[in-house]
Amino acid sequence: MSIKNDDSMYYYDDKKQIAIYNSDCVELAKTLPDNSIDFSIYSPPFSDLFVYSDSHWDMGNCSSDEEFFSQYRYLIKEMYRVMKPHRLIAVHCCDLQLIKSKDGIIGFKDFPGRIIAEHIKAGFIYHSRVTIYKDPVIEMQRTKANGLLYKQVCKDSTKSRQGRCDYLVILKKYSNETNLEPVSREAFYDYIGSSVIAPYNTRNKEEYEKFYSINVWQRYASPVWFDIDQGKVLNSAIAKDDKDERHMCPLQLDVIQRAIELWSNPNEIVYSPFMGIGSEGVGAINMDRGFIGSELKKSYFQIAKKNIKDTIDLQNHLFHDEDYPEPK
Repeated sequence: MSIKNDDSMYYYDDKKQIAIYNSDCVELAKTLPDNSIDFSIYSPPFSDLFVYSDSHWDMGNCSSDEEFFSQYRYLIKEMYRVMKPHRLIAVHCCDLQLIKSKDGIIGFKDFPGRIIAEHIKAGFIYHSRVTIYKDPVIEMQRTKANGLLYKQVCKDSTKSRQGRCDYLVILKKYSNETNLEPVSREAFYDYIGSSVIAPYNTRNKEEYEKFYSINVWQRYASPVWFDIDQGKVLNSAIAKDDKDERHMCPLQLDVIQRAIELWSNPNEIVYSPFMGIGSEGVGAINMDRGFIGSELKKSYFQIAKKNIKDTIDLQNHLFHDEDYPEPK
């Protein structure tokens, strides 16, 4: 897959440190220098659950978990090479359903656990896991799953279950080196989330900022993120153009931007090998980071390019010097 001579297959913005490519993720990852990425966040194809395109390059085009992970391992290997020592990858995922018509039983597969195991084999360390709360009522209304129906819990609750949540699995490229750039901050000045942090009765501004920052960290440190705005996503409807595409569910911007703030410094490089319609790129720009992304499907790439360019244009407009003339 060559992108060198086709400017419709990439987009650069040197000032913002943005580079995105309409490319296979493994092929692009192979071109990145060793130890060059500060942080990575992405949502991989969920094994054989969804089909995104009819391309033979597409990891979603597989018939089993084993076939998927046999391809995914090539990317994990490259991710270990390109990540800077002691830096982190955040992988968005969820448990996958076992379906009676396909698997012979009804239940779940521990997809996040398999992702963790494959990264450990490649040299990563399992760092942490965040549970992202999802409303079971919305899941029931969307899927009509018997296990969530009220009539089922009344009839036979051995078939009832809890709603599914999402996970953010965090992996670290461990290093014994001591002279490494930390991810540091004076404080948390802005809260990324859907709820409100109550004001404090404090003696001065410094004390207020300290307690505010501590409260923000307590929200972020929670093993369950209840305060993610599920509706705060990029518009995916305009990306649906092919009969072979059955699923497009962008990651929430709150999750992306919170992870970027937690695990990277301003002006560092965020990388997404599965860029989709550009959610991670938009989140990186909003958080004043650079971004490298790849997306195999042409229609998704074009939408990602537009979303990222629109976000850059908005920032340039908001912070342009001419918008704030000197006072007379």
